[in-house]
Amino acid sequence: MHGTALARRWFLKECGVGLGAAALTALAADDAKASADPLAVKAPHFAAKAKRVVYLFMAGAPSHLDLFDYKPELVKMNGQLPPAKLLEGYRAAFINPNSKCLGPIFKFAKHGQSGAELSELLPYTAKMADELCIVKSMATDAFNHAPAQVLMNTGNMQFGRPSFGSWALYGLGSESKNLPGFVVFSTGSKGPSGGNSCWGSGFLPTVYSGVQFRGGAEPVLYLANPEGVSPGLQDDTLQSVNALNALRLTEVGDPEIATRISAYEMAYRMQTAAPEVMDIAKESKDTLAMYGAEPGKASFANSCLLARRMLEKGVRFVQIYHEAWDQHGDLKNGLTKNCKNTDQASWALVTDLKRRGLLDDTLVIWGGEFGRTPMMQGGTDGRDHHPNAFTMWMAGGGVKKGFTLGRTDDLGFNAVEDRVHVHDLHATLLHLMGFDHEKLTFRSQGLDMRLTGVHGKLVKKMLA
Repeated sequence: MHGTALARRWFLKECGVGLGAAALTALAADDAKASADPLAVKAPHFAAKAKRVVYLFMAGAPSHLDLFDYKPELVKMNGQLPPAKLLEGYRAAFINPNSKCLGPIFKFAKHGQSGAELSELLPYTAKMADELCIVKSMATDAFNHAPAQVLMNTGNMQFGRPSFGSWALYGLGSESKNLPGFVVFSTGSKGPSGGNSCWGSGFLPTVYSGVQFRGGAEPVLYLANPEGVSPGLQDDTLQSVNALNALRLTEVGDPEIATRISAYEMAYRMQTAAPEVMDIAKESKDTLAMYGAEPGKASFANSCLLARRMLEKGVRFVQIYHEAWDQHGDLKNGLTKNCKNTDQASWALVTDLKRRGLLDDTLVIWGGEFGRTPMMQGGTDGRDHHPNAFTMWMAGGGVKKGFTLGRTDDLGFNAVEDRVHVHDLHATLLHLMGFDHEKLTFRSQGLDMRLTGVHGKLVKKMLA
C-alpha cells in the first residue's frame, strides 16, 4: 500500500509535464474534430431575416446623380462653378474641384406607390421600385477604386482582411455539400480593381474564401481530371490523401488541414455538380427571356440566373462584379451601355426569387464603391470619383420595401440626412443575417477581429 502511494506521488510530481502534454493533445483532438467540417451549418446569434445573399457589385462606381439622386438645383447650375463654400477642404481624385457643374444627363420619373425617383436608364428597376430599400446617403473614406472596393468588401482599405462573403460563410456555414458556400462571378470589361482581395478570406481559414466561377465548359479552372486519370484512381488517391491529412489534423489541430480536406472533397463532388448547375439551357425559354440570358455566353444576365440556381442548391453567398462604371468621360454612352447590360437581369433576379418564394429570406444588394462628382470631367461628359455621397439599393432579406433612406444636399455632393457609412452598412447587413457585428469575431494576432473593426452602428430605419 505504501509503495503504491509512493508511486502515485512520484508520478504526479515527476510527470506533470507529461500529463499536461497528454491533456493538451486531448484538447487538440477535440478541436480537430470540431473543425473537421468547417463549413457545417451554424446558428447565428439570433433569428436571421436573410439566410443567403446575392451581392451585385457595380465596380467602378455608378453615377448616383444620373441614376438615382435627381437634383433640380444641379440642372440650374449646369455649366456654372459650384459654390466655393461647398468645396472648402475638399480633395478631388483627379479633377480641379473648381470644375464646372454637370447637370443630370437623363430624364427622371417617379415610380410605384413609393414614388421612387429613377433615371430613364433603369426601366426594369423602376418596375420593382416598391420592392427596394434605396439608400441615397451612403459615404465612404476612399476615393480611388482599389482601396474603396477593398473597404466596401472587407471593412478596411488594407489588403488581407476577410471579405463580407467570407464572414457570412464563417458565421453561418454552408447548406451546399457539392458547391462552394461563397461563389464569385466577374462580368464587364475587366475584373475589379481590388482583385481577389475583394473576396478573399484574409486571416480566416481559406475554406471561407470566395471561389470564382467562369462561363464556358470549365466553370472552375483545373476541376476536370487530366488525361489518363480514371475515376477509380482519383477516388483511391483522394481517400488516401484525406486519410493522411486527417491523421495530421488530429495530431496538430491546424484548421488549414481541415480546409485542405474540405477542398479536396468539394472539388471531387463539384466535378458533377458544377457543370450541372452551370447549364442554364435547362431553364425555360420564358425564364431565359426574362433575364436576357443566352446559354453558352458569359454575361451579367447569365451570372444572375446562375446565382439563383446556386442559391437553390444551398450556396450561401454569391457575388457578381460588373466592372464597367468608371465614366470619367463618355458618360452618356457608358451609362447607357452599362444599364442595358445590368438593369433587366437585376430586376429578373429579384422577381424570380420572389415568385419562387426565396426573396423574403434572400438579401439582394446592388451598388458600387463610391459615387461621382456633380462637377464635370472629360470635357463636358464625365464625372470624377466622389466618396462623400452615393446610392445603393437592397431587396428582400428583412429590409423595408418601397423605402428611401437618406438625403444629399442640393447638388448631391454631401450626405446630409441619415448618413450611412460603409461600416454602418456592414453592421446592418450582418444584423439581417442574424449577427451582432460586435460579436462576430475571429482571434488574429492577439485581437478579436471583426468586419466592422471598431466602427459601425446598426441602421434601424432600414429594417422591415
